[in-house]
Amino acid sequence: MDTSFQTEDQIDQEQAAALQQQLRYITAHSPYYKRVFNEQGIDITAIQSIADLQKLPFTSKEDLNRNYQEMLCIESGQIADTVVTSGTLGEPIPFHLSEKDLERLALNEYLSLSIAGVTAADKVQLSATMDKLFMAGLAYYMGLRKIGAGIIRVGPGAPELQWNTIKRFAPTVFIGVPSFIIKLLDYAEAHNINPAETSVKRIICIGEAIRNEDFTYNNLGKGIVSRWPVLLHSTYASTEMSTAFTECTAGQGGHQLTDLIITEFVDEHDAPVAEGEVGELVITTLGVESMPLVRFKTGDLCRFYTSRCACGRHTKRVGPIVGRKKQMIKFKGTTLYPPALSEILNEISCIRSYYTEVYHNDLGLDVIRVHVACRTEHEENDKIIKDHFKAKIRVTPEVLYESFEQIEKTRNSLNFRKPVDFLDNRK
Repeated sequence: MDTSFQTEDQIDQEQAAALQQQLRYITAHSPYYKRVFNEQGIDITAIQSIADLQKLPFTSKEDLNRNYQEMLCIESGQIADTVVTSGTLGEPIPFHLSEKDLERLALNEYLSLSIAGVTAADKVQLSATMDKLFMAGLAYYMGLRKIGAGIIRVGPGAPELQWNTIKRFAPTVFIGVPSFIIKLLDYAEAHNINPAETSVKRIICIGEAIRNEDFTYNNLGKGIVSRWPVLLHSTYASTEMSTAFTECTAGQGGHQLTDLIITEFVDEHDAPVAEGEVGELVITTLGVESMPLVRFKTGDLCRFYTSRCACGRHTKRVGPIVGRKKQMIKFKGTTLYPPALSEILNEISCIRSYYTEVYHNDLGLDVIRVHVACRTEHEENDKIIKDHFKAKIRVTPEVLYESFEQIEKTRNSLNFRKPVDFLDNRK
């Protein structure tokens, strides 16, 4: 059921009831939360509203990493599928799903992709991994089946295969990673393929941001729509929350699925932030059977918006991710997050591929090193890159020049599921 068009009061009442039901389930089945609530003298019957969530303790990534086995609420024989987290900030953590959780996952993407305008009349080319313990590809597939859309499972990579498949099967929707879509467009340009003449009219972007904080397209987004006249939608999700936030055609933030998740936004002192202010996203899952989470601190910094969307939905919307709390960089007096570095590098036309790393020098200070492969060898490249950084953030990182093959090998060896453009080597 899509409750996103209900009034705010109706949504709040239904969320409060779902929260009480989830807490009763957790205290009966989660060894971890049962122990924590007992140790802290928490009476869940006192949680009568969403505002009462503040009476409960946070769950940190460290808590999850140390106690994930104790957080399992079902018997091993009830596990229907197993995935792992991305491991961006540490060792990937296993997440188990029951049959009910898989049904919830399908509902999540049914609602999310419907928000993006996908219907049963569409054929969808899925350029996402469905194996390697990856949740997202499985979720998209199950959601698309629930919608009734046609599915073309090409998987990631292989530009030639992607274009041949588009030509042969005429999908109307493409789901993929924005930086790979740029590579698709480069391939099309080199092989005289006109994307505007293809059947694809809508692209669902996964895994990377395509918008700035003011909802204008960032360089990845602009790089796509300037070369491919499509409707572009941003998404945000994680394995831990088992829920996606997806843009409608208004492009003003990812809509919260209020039946499936509760959100809070807190500052560095764990106090709630006001609408439009940057805060850390905190989530409480609803309807999760195997590994439900209460007040889980995602580490992702973003803004939220509650004004009624142009699409008519009353649900809260989540803005573009500003950065991850633990990836904050202090460099020569300037505070930075990796997305800002990527945005700068994506603007520089002479760069073909890159990744950035941060490490501590002998004084324990953050140092940024950028590894780049340029399209052509030219003595002006170094000046162009460093001048651009100086103009944008007033500081210049160390720049190392490597071959395209070496850059791509490093980017694809750091994580087994998707290319990495940031490496944190601080100890």
